[in-house]
Amino acid sequence: MSKHQELRAKLMAEIDAAQWEWLKPHAERDRLILVAPDLDLLDAAVSIAGGDLKAVEDWMKRGWISKPTGEQLRAFDSDARRSFRCLIVQPWVLIQERSN
Repeated sequence: MSKHQELRAKLMAEIDAAQWEWLKPHAERDRLILVAPDLDLLDAAVSIAGGDLKAVEDWMKRGWISKPTGEQLRAFDSDARRSFRCLIVQPWVLIQERSN
């Protein structure tokens, strides 16, 4: 198994679900990265962890990965039922809102 495949398998096993209240402390430390629904959370995590800067920069330009805006954070705060898929890629916590 290649290092890329090992990294992908490791991160896949670490994808979890989280409620906003659990993620809020990471937002307060400016450590959240929001992954758009158009992008696979695992692909984003593998590229960030593996240092694929070209892919990460492209996704940032497209708005597929970003830090949550103040407006988004307020929306998350206003609905405690919001649920996310999350994955830690130190020092970041990648989150993707789950569809209801």
